[in-house]
Amino acid sequence: MGELSWWHWLIIGGAFILLFGAKKLPEAARGVGRSLRILKSEVSAMHDEEQSATAPTTTPPPTTPTVAAPTAAATVTAATVPAPVSITSASSPAPTARFRPRVG
Repeated sequence: MGELSWWHWLIIGGAFILLFGAKKLPEAARGVGRSLRILKSEVSAMHDEEQSATAPTTTPPPTTPTVAAPTAAATVTAATVPAPVSITSASSPAPTARFRPRVG
């Protein structure tokens, strides 16, 4: 009872021909084929990305970093640091002055 016999498939095919017309069926089949090809390529791309993410990468052996001795030019003194700049509200209007609420 759960299987479809040949006459069930014949009825289903006849219903598709009646619903979509004989001229639209080849176009619909091409569309389904394109969609399946796109789906297949996307799945294979995801599979390739997954493999490349899990593949072990070869890294060069760690090397000991060389540290250069500090020079006189590299030292920072208080005289070379500029003073902080203050921003006053006189140079830019407050947001409440530009945007007034509507009344009414």
